[in-house]
Amino acid sequence: MLKKRIIPCLDIDKGRTVKGVNFRALKDMGDPTELAKYYVTQGADELVFLDISATLENRTTLLNLAKKIAEQIDIPFTVGGGISSLHQVEDLLSAGADKISINSAAIKNPNLINEIAKSFGSQFVVVAVDTKCIQDKATVFSQGGRSLTDLDTSSWCQEIAQRGAGEILLTSIDADGTRKGFDINTIQKISSLVNIPVIASGGAGNKEHFSTLFHFTESTGALAASIFHDQQLSIPLLKQFLNNQNIPIRCQ
Repeated sequence: MLKKRIIPCLDIDKGRTVKGVNFRALKDMGDPTELAKYYVTQGADELVFLDISATLENRTTLLNLAKKIAEQIDIPFTVGGGISSLHQVEDLLSAGADKISINSAAIKNPNLINEIAKSFGSQFVVVAVDTKCIQDKATVFSQGGRSLTDLDTSSWCQEIAQRGAGEILLTSIDADGTRKGFDINTIQKISSLVNIPVIASGGAGNKEHFSTLFHFTESTGALAASIFHDQQLSIPLLKQFLNNQNIPIRCQ
């Protein structure tokens, strides 16, 4: 059985780590390089770096910052934000990223998923899906959760898998930053529909939320930010708890 992954997320805005609630009211959480190094010592399985303002500002992700972080860590590192071309993917992988994450660009041009998978391999492609419940239907949003699309979340995730993506990063906008728990129903629906790993994001508030996620969904990873940034829960403590719950986890 594959071991579950604990993945801190560094949302970057203007070169600083930030975190909000429901993708709004962003607060400064510190220097991303220092946080990245801290999470390595904590025993994080992977890191995700998302330049959340790159798409809105119509620019590429912060390549130099990504390279600086990659030089400081020795765990898998996913970078996303403003990526819309094979050239940008190549630059980021050359800078030290282990995987890249695309979101709005994939919605605008779904063939980009196929192109990246064909050129670099599916294992390098993570497609981020930001979903929100609209009239009792899980619906995809783009542009950092600001633009409603006409995409049904389930159908879009199935298409992502069929086009060759290696993973889906599924974020519940409704749960994001609330610390009230993951959106178990949506995560289980998507993780049971697709044949690629699904990383669940949005809503982690205590160690029991992670246990519930892994017991009741097929998600292979849990991504969280504010609960780790605020040091309200340490990764070693979380992993010990999950191990005691007989959840397969990578322990230090």
